[in-house]
Amino acid sequence: MEDTLTAQAGWRDALPTVFGYIGISMAFGIVAKAAGLSTWLIVLISALDYGGSAQFVLVTMVGSHSSIAAIVFAVFLVNARMILMSMTLAPYFNRYSLWRNIWLGTFVTDESFALGMSKVNVSQNRLSFPWLNTVNLVSYASWLLGTFLGAVLGGLVTDPGRFGLEFAITAMFIGLLTAQISTDKTIKFALQVVVLLFVLVLLYLLLIFVPKNLVVLLVTIGGCLFGMVVKRVFV
Repeated sequence: MEDTLTAQAGWRDALPTVFGYIGISMAFGIVAKAAGLSTWLIVLISALDYGGSAQFVLVTMVGSHSSIAAIVFAVFLVNARMILMSMTLAPYFNRYSLWRNIWLGTFVTDESFALGMSKVNVSQNRLSFPWLNTVNLVSYASWLLGTFLGAVLGGLVTDPGRFGLEFAITAMFIGLLTAQISTDKTIKFALQVVVLLFVLVLLYLLLIFVPKNLVVLLVTIGGCLFGMVVKRVFV
């Protein structure tokens, strides 16, 4: 990852995540098609929700005839971590207008956030609208393309697990985590490992006692707070 913040650099930085987006969105399209939704409705869900795991929750709850209020609340809980991510990115875009910030925040994902944090480590603690906007739009287009392909192929592929599609997003996050750790020279590797182990232990414990829809949000908050303490005490 280079230190330039142009739209062209955004294309290059986003490309490694494209196959992950396409793989997992194809899996969503296949699952949604199996649930009886039409191709264009499936694409519309991806276009308006654009929520990754929240979309799987949505389709499952629609299939079980849950109420609209329950579906909205569940999707909100799963995606609530985006509030924290947007708050972390916001200080890098103070020089841009409110509407540009709203536009960027609308399309932020786990992957574009991770790319942004990795970019900060190599760009003298800077980000730009052209760079993040390009990363976001490449990600969004890849997600819609994968969703459409999955919905079209849904009638042919009855078992997405046979092709390992469900592992695509996990593999992408492993790659993003590796890039984040390897490029951040401001924090010692040992401290990063400590934070990572804390998050893993917290995730394991919460999965035992807490509903899954809340786990991601609670682990995100807990990991951020622990990382902040570690950074203030040891860095």
